[in-house]
Amino acid sequence: MDERPVTRNKGKTMSQRSERRGIHVDQSELLCKKGCGYYGNAAWQGLCSKCWREEYQKARQRQIQEDWALAEKLQREEEAAYVSIHGSSQTQPPQSHSQQSLATFSKFEEKKTNEKTRKVTTVKKFFSPSSRTAPKKVPPEKENEKRVKEEKVQGRRESHGETLLRDLKGIFTQPWDMGSPTEALVSRLRESHEGKTPSPSISRQSSIETDRVSQDFVDFLKTLQKPGREIHKQSRAFIESMGNKRDLGVEELSECVQDFYQNMSDRLMNYFKGSSEKVDRVMDQVEKYIMTRLYKSVFCPETTDDEKKDLVTQRRIRALHWVTIQMLCVPVDEEIPEVSDSVVKAITDVIEMDSKRVPKDKLACITSCSKHIFNAIRITKNEPASADDFLPTLIYIVLKANPPRLQSNIQYITRFCNPSRLMTGEDGYYFTNLCCAVAFIEKLDAQSLNLSPEDFERYMSGQASPRRPDNPAGWPQTGSNVNPVLSQIHQNLSVLSNLEKRQQQVIEEAQSLQTELAEWQDSVAREVQDILERYPLEIKPRASAIDAENVENDKLPPPLQPQVFAG
Repeated sequence: MDERPVTRNKGKTMSQRSERRGIHVDQSELLCKKGCGYYGNAAWQGLCSKCWREEYQKARQRQIQEDWALAEKLQREEEAAYVSIHGSSQTQPPQSHSQQSLATFSKFEEKKTNEKTRKVTTVKKFFSPSSRTAPKKVPPEKENEKRVKEEKVQGRRESHGETLLRDLKGIFTQPWDMGSPTEALVSRLRESHEGKTPSPSISRQSSIETDRVSQDFVDFLKTLQKPGREIHKQSRAFIESMGNKRDLGVEELSECVQDFYQNMSDRLMNYFKGSSEKVDRVMDQVEKYIMTRLYKSVFCPETTDDEKKDLVTQRRIRALHWVTIQMLCVPVDEEIPEVSDSVVKAITDVIEMDSKRVPKDKLACITSCSKHIFNAIRITKNEPASADDFLPTLIYIVLKANPPRLQSNIQYITRFCNPSRLMTGEDGYYFTNLCCAVAFIEKLDAQSLNLSPEDFERYMSGQASPRRPDNPAGWPQTGSNVNPVLSQIHQNLSVLSNLEKRQQQVIEEAQSLQTELAEWQDSVAREVQDILERYPLEIKPRASAIDAENVENDKLPPPLQPQVFAG
């Protein structure tokens, strides 16, 4: 980010104010804790995507080894119990054999109940067949063989520990066909289920957006010709395989998606001979296609507490509605029209994030919001903004916007976004700052807002508010300690009051003009009447034409006749 040029005194004041607020964050704190140079994430315990996946894989390996050891231990204990039961049954009368066996086995079960309930449930979750799976039909030949085996072992029932151990050995003796233990584990489970029930398919009706994205993906792959067909085939196969993994947790689904990204990226890198720009362009389209298709099944799933976190964050932001721009020391002047417009656009962008389906599009909303914030700071201060100015302003924007499903969107981006986009670049930087802003809002206290603990508790409980002082008459409407929104409200009220006065004046003048027009009309009518009375008009009858009635009159002279003169 660009560092703004400031004087020494000004920088010192800003540093002191930041330390007093507790909102200042060094850029080094945004990076991975392992020092790899990539951006970290609070959801990954301060690690980048690469380091987090390495730690996650190690933890999964340790968990699997512990579960395997537990299964072997349980098998040995049950075998020892079985031997002891059958060894003692040989000296007991036949009548008490079943009773003694049941009593001894019950004591043994009570002894190890605590240990089994603690870890075996984890093993069952990953390795036991689903409860919704129908029993597999056994052919008659195999059923006879099974009956013979059961007779040989004299009705011995297979223990739960042996079942777990068999599943574990079956998994670990298979080669890792995919890129990670998670993929191999899931593949093994899928193979065990295919013989019992047909694999479920994605049968829901595609929405208009999904159809449009699918068509755009096909049109894009046509330009790649040969690799385009393989990419489309692999993407469709991956989406179908994800439909078979709905019983897995969201972290396992995330690992599957991340493994697919990695494998696809490696193949494209080999095909394009190391051209990262072409690989990124193709991976953007792949991510858009698969995540649009999988959005409804992986965004805020029921198996997580994302929705609960959303409600907690939403209530927290609502409880902080009284926080002013001065409390956060945000260098933004909303009275400037350009700044106010940038603030509104930033709020709109962070709210619009929830309407997007693709993690890349959600990141684009965060990036656009951040750029509007930098623009507002630049216009206010008339100089480039710094990181110390950006984070408090981002916190203020989040408080004003209260974005819907904020935690779910952050978790969705973290789990299913292309990891290279979160590790470097402006998208990763702005997303990391958004995570820091949400963390600060969750831990916001009196010291962060330059308030006393008493005032902070009063404001949080609703007993008082900086927006509603006890003495409205003495409430200052201007100054550095007044919220600019409240100042704007008072200015609007003053303008409305002036407009009301002017409107009343216009109404009075209109009524006066109407009265004057009526009086003028009456005066003109009276003058006309006086003139008519003073100078009456004599109207004479109209003269008729000579031959109007075509009546002959003897007194009229004869008509002139033409005469002809000779000569």
